Amino acid sequence: MTSRRVQKAAQAIREVVSMAILADLKDPRIRDVTVTFVEISADLRQAKVHVSVMGDETKQNLSLRGLQNSAGYLQSLVAKRIDARYTPRLEFMLDLGVKRSIEISRILSEVLPARPAEAAEADPSDDEPLHETDANERDSAAAGQAREQDAEG
Repeated sequence: MTSRRVQKAAQAIREVVSMAILADLKDPRIRDVTVTFVEISADLRQAKVHVSVMGDETKQNLSLRGLQNSAGYLQSLVAKRIDARYTPRLEFMLDLGVKRSIEISRILSEVLPARPAEAAEADPSDDEPLHETDANERDSAAAGQAREQDAEG
């Protein structure tokens, strides 16, 4: 279990690196980069910064190389923010979680059967918005059914 100090340091590193990527870095290779999370060692000497890059694989590798080249500057910004004996050495890693989740949802949509047309027609919440009177009628009907079930049981 990580200590609260390590968690706070990881959060601070994530904030500093995220803001620096948005505002300070002028490297044209670093575009469409999002810092997803930071893993930091217990002694606060190593930090793995996981980033997600929008684009194809060449753009991802290019952005990752640009981040690795600017690691020294980012590390100096982190040193100003974190009050620790040692400044963590930043290592940038590509986070493929978003890409994997999109791939999984695509596979699931292919494997799972589509909703039947009659089920979609019977459910008005998907196609058309409910009017207030329709919602009230539905609620009162559901309450009436619940009272009938209570009376029976």
